[in-house]
Amino acid sequence: MAGLTDPGRVRPENEDCIAFHPDIGFAVLADGMGGHQAGEVASRMAVDVMTRFCTDVFASNERNAAGGEPCAYEHETLKAAAEAANTAIFEMARHTPEYAGMGATLVTVLFQNGHLCVGHVGDSRLYRLRAGKLAQLTQDHSVVQELLNRGLVTPEQARQSVSKNLVTRALGVDLKVQADFDTLSTEPDDLYLLCSDGLNDVLTDSEIEYLLNTPDAGLGDIAQRLVDAANAAGGPDNISVILARTAGRFRRARKAAQKLQSALENV
Repeated sequence: MAGLTDPGRVRPENEDCIAFHPDIGFAVLADGMGGHQAGEVASRMAVDVMTRFCTDVFASNERNAAGGEPCAYEHETLKAAAEAANTAIFEMARHTPEYAGMGATLVTVLFQNGHLCVGHVGDSRLYRLRAGKLAQLTQDHSVVQELLNRGLVTPEQARQSVSKNLVTRALGVDLKVQADFDTLSTEPDDLYLLCSDGLNDVLTDSEIEYLLNTPDAGLGDIAQRLVDAANAAGGPDNISVILARTAGRFRRARKAAQKLQSALENV
């Protein structure tokens, strides 16, 4: 895994936040909303709560996805973590006037035993590059996406819409959050991209596909190229990316989670 977050060329603050921990097969990206640094607070809370929740669960429990539905345990864990993050942000906003109305989008993944569990709310996205072809694996929770689903606008009109950043779901806005979860099979050499809308709002899927198709480059270099391309296109928003490449059937070890748990306790 590799990741990068950048404020872009227009906004003075970076309200995106990312974390990735390949030792436990986990990555999370959040894009904050709200004035007076509230968005920055919301995204940081989302990432912190998600990371600590998942780490604590995996550090204290030997269970895995070996039985029952693939990734059932990961699905359950991500869902509970998202609910915990939503409650934390909602309560902070409710009790702190300057943070009233803050929220965050979320895209998060857990790899386990040849499968990927993904959780998603808002318009941050997950893509997959497989055999050189890019596929969008999440569908935005946004006003423009609803118009697209109803056939009221074309994809090109959606890209140009002044309403393209209006989300219909987000963490922390309501007491309960409606997030989407899915389980997918992975293949060796898949490349997964988590990104905030600061990337895909200015780069087309074809441009993203082209930049990801650099097999000789390291993930860090590819992440930098994506951010540089978004900034070259104007960089109107914060830009965040996380890349994860599969190399077989990842199996999480409890000791790895315990080691991360110990490190997080010292932060």
